[in-house]
Amino acid sequence: MKYYSSRVKIMGAILSLLFAMVIALPAGPAESRAVEKISGQETQFPSFADLAERLKPAVVNIFTTKVVKGRSIQRFFHPFEEKGGPFEDFFERYKQFFGETPEQEQEFRQRSLGSGFIIEPQGFILTNNHVIENAEEIKVRLANEKEYDAEVVGKDPATDIALIKVKTDEDLPTVSLGDSDSLRVGEWVLAVGNPFGYGHTVTAGIVSALGRTIGAGPYDDFIQTDASINPGNSGGPLFNVHGEVVGLNTAIVASGQGIGFATPINKATVLLPQLKKGEVTRGWLGVGIQEVSSELAQKFGLEEKMGALVSEVFPGEPADKAGVERGDIILEISGKPVKDIKALLYIVAALPVGQKVDLKVWRDGKTLSLNVMVDKRPEERKLATRRWEAPQKQEEEEAIGMTVAEITPEMAKRMDLPPNEGVIVKDVDPQSPAGKAGIQRGDVILEINRSPVVDMKSYRDAMEKSAKADSLLILMRRGASSRYVVIKKEA
Repeated sequence: MKYYSSRVKIMGAILSLLFAMVIALPAGPAESRAVEKISGQETQFPSFADLAERLKPAVVNIFTTKVVKGRSIQRFFHPFEEKGGPFEDFFERYKQFFGETPEQEQEFRQRSLGSGFIIEPQGFILTNNHVIENAEEIKVRLANEKEYDAEVVGKDPATDIALIKVKTDEDLPTVSLGDSDSLRVGEWVLAVGNPFGYGHTVTAGIVSALGRTIGAGPYDDFIQTDASINPGNSGGPLFNVHGEVVGLNTAIVASGQGIGFATPINKATVLLPQLKKGEVTRGWLGVGIQEVSSELAQKFGLEEKMGALVSEVFPGEPADKAGVERGDIILEISGKPVKDIKALLYIVAALPVGQKVDLKVWRDGKTLSLNVMVDKRPEERKLATRRWEAPQKQEEEEAIGMTVAEITPEMAKRMDLPPNEGVIVKDVDPQSPAGKAGIQRGDVILEINRSPVVDMKSYRDAMEKSAKADSLLILMRRGASSRYVVIKKEA
């Protein structure tokens, strides 16, 4: 019994010593890391506590007010308006004459929430354009609860980026801007913002995807993340683990969970000098473009799909003056390769207005170099709305499943078409080769296998010339734009 008691005392002493050693160990950093073995390797998972504490002072909550006009329904009540009362007759006649619920146009003050982040000590703040658009009053609140009035310095609706500035004489805390081009799928990211008015909320996740297109505009190129983003987060920063801003939280999928989108910060840094000047200008070549599919690449003699296919050249614009032709495939601009139309849009947008650039195009199996003077991209190009009515003569139905007809001078005038250009598609079988290729009623056929179509005769000649081909390269116009499609003939 004494032996057992001695062993217990010894074990107790050892445990006490071990516990004391653990207590005496130096404390680790606040940004601790839990370690877990995965496939034999140690993987570290970060704690964002220190990072969040360091970054929050430079993240701001934005509150805006704007006046909107609307119609309100106003009901009139009177203390004597009661059933069977002495004034019942009067009010019944009033309702019949004026109506029971007259509408009145009124002005309403609409309040909105958003987020932003300070990029310069003088109070320059980046946010989304939709956060401050049409705002008559902008208030900015910092993490220390200080509030400032702010004004818009510059904005760019095309990329939904805006620069505002608070009115202050003191230096404010700032964030560091990172490089969104170096992001990789799977990286940790941290979002800080003002969701639903709950100021300075921190959420974490990973980069789920890069280069996402969500239909927001011509410059779609979003970072997808599963870090929670909600209404009010718009304009707030998306940080990497180094505490650098890599994106502006911009959009969510309302019906989804864990799907948020951020504008890459490199988009904003490129625009910053122009935003500070109050105006954003972009380069303009004056061409209509479309993606080069594998089928189109084969038809145009390219070994692989690359570049951007010119489906239309606008008369009198820079590309037209430089000799660019419809059917050219733009491969390079100023030495920068054009992988697809998204790359072309970004390269052209960044070109300085008034500068000459070298354009490398693929035409008829050869590479040509052209010199183009960059113009300023129009803010809004008004395109004619075209209506079509089916002609009653000179119709011709093809085995590919569409019926075409001559375009009369009256139709050409009404549709704002140049004279002697194309034949019109009167009808299409959706299950036919033409229907599967995307041809629709009202489209105008301009070319068949690079042969121009100006009337029914040239259409028939082109179809006859291509009778033995297993597919047709069609240039067609729809509305105000042109594009190429490939129609595969059925065996």
